[in-house]
Amino acid sequence: MKHWLIVLIFVSAALLINQPVWALEFGEPPPKVELKEKLGGRLDAKPWSSDELQGKLSIIFYVSPDEKDTNNPASEAVDKEKFPADRFRSYGIVNMAASMLPNFIINSALKEKQERYPRTIYVRDYNKVLVHAWKIADHSSDVMVFDEKGTLIFRKDGKLTAEEIQKLIKTIRDNL
Repeated sequence: MKHWLIVLIFVSAALLINQPVWALEFGEPPPKVELKEKLGGRLDAKPWSSDELQGKLSIIFYVSPDEKDTNNPASEAVDKEKFPADRFRSYGIVNMAASMLPNFIINSALKEKQERYPRTIYVRDYNKVLVHAWKIADHSSDVMVFDEKGTLIFRKDGKLTAEEIQKLIKTIRDNL
C-alpha cells in the first residue's frame, strides 16, 4: 500500500508539472511583450508591442513555421469576412525559433503571405517571447482574439475545427 501511495504522489506531481500555467487569461489583457531588434519585430524591422492590441478588435495567429498551414481555413474565413479595417486588425506572428528552417526561407514565405493577406501585419518572434510570457503552445498554431480593450476573448491552441472556426467568426462579429 505504501508503495502505491508513493507512485500516486509521483504521478500526480508529474501531471501537475506538465499542466500549463496560463499567463494569458480570458477577460484580461496579456502580459506586455515587445518584439524588437534581436527579439524580432515586423517584417519592415519596426518593433511590435502587445500594447497594439488596444483600440481595435485584434486577432493573432501565432504560428510555428512547421505548422504554417494548420489554421489556413480559419485565416481564410476571417479574410473572407472583410471586417472593417477601422475596427479590426489581424496579426500573423511567427515563432521563428520553433523550426529548423533557415530564417531566410521563413522570411521569404512571410513575404508571400503578406502579399496574399495585405491587411495582416506580420511579425517575427525569434526567441519564443510570447511562448514564455503568455504560456501559449510552442511548435503549434495558436489563435487568439482580443477585444478593443486588449482583453482575451477567444483562444485555441492547435487546429480549429469547422465548428470552432464558426465560433471564432461569431466572436469577432459579436465584439465589433
